[in-house]
Amino acid sequence: MDKRKQQNLLFTEGPVLAPLLRFAIPVLFALLLQAMYGGTDLLIVGQFASAADVSAVSTGSQVMQSVTSVITGLAMGTTILLGQKMGQKQEGEAGDVIGGSICLFAVVAAVITLVMTAGAPALSRIMHAPEEAFDKTSSYVRICSAGSGFIIAYNVLGSVFRGIGDSKTPLLAVFIACVFNIVGDLFFVAVLGMASRGAALATVMAQGVSVILSLLIIRRRQLPFAFSRANIRFHKSLIRKILVLGFPIALQDFLVSVSFLVIIAIINGLGVIASAGVGVAEKLCTFILMMPSAFSQSMSAFVAQNFGAGKMDRAKRGMVCGMAVSFGFGLLLSYLSFFHGALLTGIFAKDSQIVLAGADYLKAYAIDTLLVSFLFCFTGYFNGCGRTAFVMIQGIMGAFCVRIPMSYFMSRQPDASLFQVGLAIPMSTVVQILVCVIYFARSQRQSASTP
Repeated sequence: MDKRKQQNLLFTEGPVLAPLLRFAIPVLFALLLQAMYGGTDLLIVGQFASAADVSAVSTGSQVMQSVTSVITGLAMGTTILLGQKMGQKQEGEAGDVIGGSICLFAVVAAVITLVMTAGAPALSRIMHAPEEAFDKTSSYVRICSAGSGFIIAYNVLGSVFRGIGDSKTPLLAVFIACVFNIVGDLFFVAVLGMASRGAALATVMAQGVSVILSLLIIRRRQLPFAFSRANIRFHKSLIRKILVLGFPIALQDFLVSVSFLVIIAIINGLGVIASAGVGVAEKLCTFILMMPSAFSQSMSAFVAQNFGAGKMDRAKRGMVCGMAVSFGFGLLLSYLSFFHGALLTGIFAKDSQIVLAGADYLKAYAIDTLLVSFLFCFTGYFNGCGRTAFVMIQGIMGAFCVRIPMSYFMSRQPDASLFQVGLAIPMSTVVQILVCVIYFARSQRQSASTP
């Protein structure tokens, strides 16, 4: 790779906001396509199948999202370690980081595929899937689980390229997946009438095509360091570092996802309409939270390189810029979600009861949209610094000390609305922001007192 192109992959020199935005915008579009990728299943099933199928896709996709969040969190260890090696200009070890990651995640893929495929009915039971949607939910989870290897391969590829400052290749990968998923959904669901099973099958096929085509494209591109088959082996010390960095994020993401699954299980007890309505709202929330999510991922790569280069003032400026831009977008999306929720949920469902139920739940997320602009940039900053254990602790604290108990408490109130149950989400975010502010201030004081 020539010097000019390699320089474009580094975040340690020049302006702060411009390179951060150049990196974050492809991440944003990738998240948009990924949201469309997941939302297409619900959109097409909502138009061509029953409420039970909508409930199956919403509950089943939440289960699969929990698995994906674990993989994404674990793969963040690769992003952080690779970014730090780039910042330290230790390109010789960067190839070994990628090779070790391939070996690690091959083992993870085999385990997850086996466990998830066999445990689909048990997971549906744990999720309290409504009786009329139980078999459909189990089938959706089982089919998607069979393609877990493709999910993992996609996330590992994305983590590698984000680590070297390239957010365009992951965008291309998810674009390919999105196109094939839409085509597959229309064929299996609308034409063949396979409903939720067809949506799951389309998802797996799209992921497989995306990974294969992405690998072919990547082979034609050069990395900013040497990489060959000789690098692909179990580098124990590097794999240990990847796990040390990635495991806390994976555990936190898993437990936070579990907390949302618990909330869905609580809401599933309120009936199939409430279940389907929340499923629609959750899909919309993927779109609504895209900007802070994009800056969270971008912040980790940006800060990791500057942390490796010892430029922490630059890393902090990047965090503040991310918060400001995220909050600006959050104002508009919060307004639309709170005051025009039915218009948004109507995109994904035709049943008026499901539309109104989803809009009611979406009001709580309208509040959270403003708050996560700060929380996600904080966690991206701390991840980039390698303080993933703290990110795990604050995430678990918010999930199990606030989000779950408050959701349960609200659901037990007479005539409880979905908005009231959903308020547990922004309440948790407020607590997590306060914890992050305290930890950040304490870290700054310690850095100032260190000679």
